[in-house]
Amino acid sequence: MEHTSMSYSPIGLLSLDPHVERQIREQRASGRLSPFAFDDARVTRRDDLPHDRATLARPAFARDIDKIVNIPAYNRYADKTQVFSFVQNDDVCRRGLHVQLVSRVARTIAGLLGLNVELTEAIALGHDLGHTPFGHAGEHWLSTCYHRRTGRFFNHNVQSVRVMDRLYRRNISLQTLDGALCHNGEFAQQTLRMGDTRTFDDLDSLVEACTADESAIAGLRPSTLEGCVVRMADMIAYLGKDRIDAIDMGVIPSHDVFASTLIGTQNAQIVNNMTVDIVTHSIGQPRICMSEEAFRDIKEAKRANYELIYLTEGMSQEHARMMHEMFEELYERLHADLVAGDESSVVFRHHVDYLCRKSRSITREAYLTQDSHQIVVDYLSSMTDSYFTALHAHLFPGSGKRVVEHGYFDEGAPAR
Repeated sequence: MEHTSMSYSPIGLLSLDPHVERQIREQRASGRLSPFAFDDARVTRRDDLPHDRATLARPAFARDIDKIVNIPAYNRYADKTQVFSFVQNDDVCRRGLHVQLVSRVARTIAGLLGLNVELTEAIALGHDLGHTPFGHAGEHWLSTCYHRRTGRFFNHNVQSVRVMDRLYRRNISLQTLDGALCHNGEFAQQTLRMGDTRTFDDLDSLVEACTADESAIAGLRPSTLEGCVVRMADMIAYLGKDRIDAIDMGVIPSHDVFASTLIGTQNAQIVNNMTVDIVTHSIGQPRICMSEEAFRDIKEAKRANYELIYLTEGMSQEHARMMHEMFEELYERLHADLVAGDESSVVFRHHVDYLCRKSRSITREAYLTQDSHQIVVDYLSSMTDSYFTALHAHLFPGSGKRVVEHGYFDEGAPAR
């Protein structure tokens, strides 16, 4: 590949080198995709079902997109925390907007690189389906509950695969599931090279490894370039947007508290400049890569976000302890009801029966033979923020533990 460079506009936005632009325009004019794009014809599903075979009207990965957005778990994105919990504010990013932003960034990069845009979108839209209520804090609390009782770990990316593949059983492709499993943007890498997940046996082994060993996730690599793009887009989408929310919530005063040498500090700069940088350094290559300068900035941006935003998120230590206790109480109660076979319990009425009805292919009898702790984890991770707090209040009416949200009209509440 001929060496290319990038240039800044007066407002700090990078633009593509003319040579790269020419490559992209020529590729689009020819109607060809990159030789490294994943071909629809190679799609792999657990079951070769006639109604899942690609057609002109519904190509392979367009089917995955349709399946994902019609899973009940997709609806629940709208009431799950992205970063800030316990606040009534319609403008604060929720999990549902986050996955749309990831999809938007990923589709832009994939389109410029000549990759499979529909596979990219499917991975992006499904990557957080297994996320808990209350964001990464909720994920930590649930994993702690699960590990203390079983020695195993909960990870939202593993649960996303379980939701699509084992619970709702929509026969979603191996390629989409692999991208969701390996999406974790917490582990920043300058270069992402493709992994070697080729079969469902490979995927199942990785899922088991991540559940048994907390460190296994750090070694995951998507087995398509489209999955690599989504993994980078996940970081790009949240770094700047979380800063906007933090400013609105009064956690930080402005973007001026951050520093950058290349990618910028504001959301529009980060999205544009990282897109340009990744495309410039990845076009025509069998890997997804960013420049050394961009990688340094990304690591610094993540460090700053953690220090100034994520370690506080407006939650006191006392509040965090209370939430952990609420997870423990719900876990213990639901597991006891399940083991006792208490059919009047919400774990049966709201989870087991509902899931089996919506899944269409998993039977009640088969599901109840699975590990009881896994069933409780399935239920708790599926909950929205408001359902979780309502359920705790319902099951423990005498408890003094109550989530107090910052209301729209409370003194000092952020303007909306």
